[in-house]
Amino acid sequence: GLTQEQVVQVLPVDYEIEYICRGNRMIVGPKVRKCLPDGTWTDLNQRSKCCMVWTSLENGRVTVHPPGPAVEGTILHYSCLEGFILVGRNSTHCTKLGKWDSPKPPLHNTPHASRKKKLYIGALFPMSGGWPGGQACLPAAQMALDLVNKRTDILPDYELELIYYDSMCDPGEATKLLYDLLYTEPIKIVLMPGCSSVSTLVAEAARMWNLIVLSYGSSSPALSNRQRFPTFFRTHPSATLHNPTRVQLFQKWKWTKIATIQQTTEVFTSTLDDLEQRVKEAGIEISVRQSFLTDPAVAVKNLKRQDARIIVGLFYETEARKVFCEVYKEKLYGKKYVWFLIGWYADNWFKIKDPSINCTVEQMTEAVEGHVTTEIVMLNPETVRGASNLTSQEFLAQLMSKLGGKNPEETGGFQEAPLAYDAVWALALALNKTVGPLKAKGRRLEDFNYNNKDITAEIYRALNTSSFEGVSGHVVFDAQGSRMAWTLIEQLQGGSYKKIGYFDMTKANLSWYGNDRWIGSGPPADQTVVIQKFRYLSQKLFVSVSVFAGLGILMGIVCLTFNIYNSNVRYIQNSQPYLNNMTAVGCMMALAAVFPLGIDGLHVRNSQFPVVCQFRLWLLGLGFSLAYGSMFTKIWWVHTVFTKKDEKKDKRKHLEPWKLYATVGALLVIDILSLMIWQIVDPLHITVEKFTKEAPKGDLDQLIEPLLQHCSSEKMNTWLGVVYGYKGLLLLLGIFLAYETKSVSTEKINDHRAVGMAIYNVSVLCMITAPVTMILSSKQDASFAFASLAIIFSVYITLVVLFVPKFLIPPHVFSRQKEERVSELRNQLSERQALRSRKRPTSSNQNHSSPSLPAPQNDPKSLLPPPGYPLPASDNHSLPPTFSNSSTLYQPDGKINRNNCHPGRLQLLYK
Repeated sequence: GLTQEQVVQVLPVDYEIEYICRGNRMIVGPKVRKCLPDGTWTDLNQRSKCCMVWTSLENGRVTVHPPGPAVEGTILHYSCLEGFILVGRNSTHCTKLGKWDSPKPPLHNTPHASRKKKLYIGALFPMSGGWPGGQACLPAAQMALDLVNKRTDILPDYELELIYYDSMCDPGEATKLLYDLLYTEPIKIVLMPGCSSVSTLVAEAARMWNLIVLSYGSSSPALSNRQRFPTFFRTHPSATLHNPTRVQLFQKWKWTKIATIQQTTEVFTSTLDDLEQRVKEAGIEISVRQSFLTDPAVAVKNLKRQDARIIVGLFYETEARKVFCEVYKEKLYGKKYVWFLIGWYADNWFKIKDPSINCTVEQMTEAVEGHVTTEIVMLNPETVRGASNLTSQEFLAQLMSKLGGKNPEETGGFQEAPLAYDAVWALALALNKTVGPLKAKGRRLEDFNYNNKDITAEIYRALNTSSFEGVSGHVVFDAQGSRMAWTLIEQLQGGSYKKIGYFDMTKANLSWYGNDRWIGSGPPADQTVVIQKFRYLSQKLFVSVSVFAGLGILMGIVCLTFNIYNSNVRYIQNSQPYLNNMTAVGCMMALAAVFPLGIDGLHVRNSQFPVVCQFRLWLLGLGFSLAYGSMFTKIWWVHTVFTKKDEKKDKRKHLEPWKLYATVGALLVIDILSLMIWQIVDPLHITVEKFTKEAPKGDLDQLIEPLLQHCSSEKMNTWLGVVYGYKGLLLLLGIFLAYETKSVSTEKINDHRAVGMAIYNVSVLCMITAPVTMILSSKQDASFAFASLAIIFSVYITLVVLFVPKFLIPPHVFSRQKEERVSELRNQLSERQALRSRKRPTSSNQNHSSPSLPAPQNDPKSLLPPPGYPLPASDNHSLPPTFSNSSTLYQPDGKINRNNCHPGRLQLLYK
């Protein structure tokens, strides 16, 4: 009530005063008040009072209701230990004045009562805070203590007493309370913390005081570290106990690829690390791993982007609502998705209105439908009477009575209450088991102190070998001190959770009800099923093109047969029939290459496919060399002979066939050698081209990945560059030679103009086809059609241009040539007979013979018959009678002197 001037003169602004109560009292109301600038104090409308709290009663117990600091309305319940009676009221109320309405009642010893030695348990129950589990766990622990202390077969000489504080699930507050527990009488033989964060603090410090720590509500996997927490046990299973169940379900539904999303806290990170190790051992892959601190929007989008289907979510209930609001927005739910969540959320967690999300209850209900939860079994589903002689249902009934009919869903720790109940029984049974071994060593439990390691070691061994039936199921600890329990598997069906199975980790046994229900026809696939489908050549196209190729081969056979049959005809002979035969054979080989070009994996196995590739290459390469090489040789010879200067023409006009054949052979050898080197150094093999995945027409969770087989080698482009470069230069040179010789006329090769036309067509088609087929290589039908039709057209054009004109020679040309030949043969025969019938001249005329004429100077080759005609007979009487009648041509003996024949006359014989 100071004025502003007095405040400035006496106390400064923001000066604080603190109320402290004497003795066993607690502050009710503000503990601290601050001086304000207007001269008043904060919270003047509230009174600060000190209220007596009797948290302990000699030879009795005090229960605070409701748990927590004593305020107006708080009730203290008093009860006696065995052998004592209570005098007066057994309860008292805190009034508005901060006083109790009745004093602490006295306890009187009853006659013949046995005095038991007390063993004290220091406990921290979180009555408030993040997890107010003490609201139900504390009454459950007190129920267990009452029953244990009444049993004559368990610790008959001892009585267990609980000294507890409210840790508020806060490690800082727990540090202060732990100090009070350890440094105030009496000595505590065991510590029982609740929350994981508090248990971590207590368990790490307890080893310095040789204290066993037994927790009833800690699930953090980090507490399973025996090096860090050597004396820690817990009846609440580790959060990692969910993981074997999850792996079992993944294997049951044949999933090999999962995704995870977690809230960034230590308990979930440790759980996920354990899950990652377990799924790796089971051959399951975690393809996507997302985490978030407060906002899960980006993490959920990443799950959608990476096609996550089976998703394990690790987060608290409040974050779960945020996650599934984003899941609804991203449509990451439905028949293609399965979510795995933690089972300790409230049954209606997704229906609770939350101002931090902007989704309706209907939208949330739609998003969470069908998800699966795994939950530690904290209440024995079977009707079994365990160590406490209570069934799980009887325990629940007594707990509800002790809670005064409170709503279980509104009571913190109601699910974990059986674990707290069994924790007290596990401790009592373990202590009972140590009495005998300690007595043999001359020790007693009441001798325990914080420096005695022997008693701690005995209690550790007893707890480590614990095994009994509790109201939460079978109680047994693993090597890390964690409870091994059953896991309940539930599925949200129609907005409510249905039990679909149990998993017993100790026996790796899955009990399955078979009532799981899915939005689709069954469990979805763990990823989009990709079906690999090979693309094959259209069979209609292959058959059509093969018919044309077959007709072309037939046409080539006809042309080849015609050319061979009429090889003695002068017109055919003057076209170099042997080169034409090579052209026809080469054309047929090129057409034969069309068939392996159309053969793919539909017709042959993968092991045979490289052989088909070889056939393609060799048939097409050698066919081109024979067909085009023979035409190129013709045009090259014509250009060489008839485009030189006049003085050199006569020297080279004589055609030597072996040079033509050698040229074709050289081109063929180059091709054979290049193909052999290619196939030895870098043989052809199968390569598979993959295309963009395609969605099928039906509403299936599948994608089709088209595949296409190719013939290829490691350095395919290099080899093709060499072959195409060589062939391309040959084609360009052929076009140039054909253009240069277009006006030349010669009877030696009378079809060179037709050869030039064929070279034009072949060159143009090849130069267009080669790059286009490389571009269209990924389109099997178009590539095959373009390449095969180019081969067929070039072959057809070549055969038509070269051979059809020979078919169209008029018949009278052949008949006239035959008649001339017959006439010549008849004249030769008649002349030969005339010469034989003449009289031989007398020998006297031999001396008067005229001088012989000079020998003819004609080239001997000019006396040879044209190609295709028989050589003249060597008989001296075979000369025709067409020479001059001059007497100088005859010898006296009547014989013809051939040396005196007129040169011009000899030509007539062979025309």
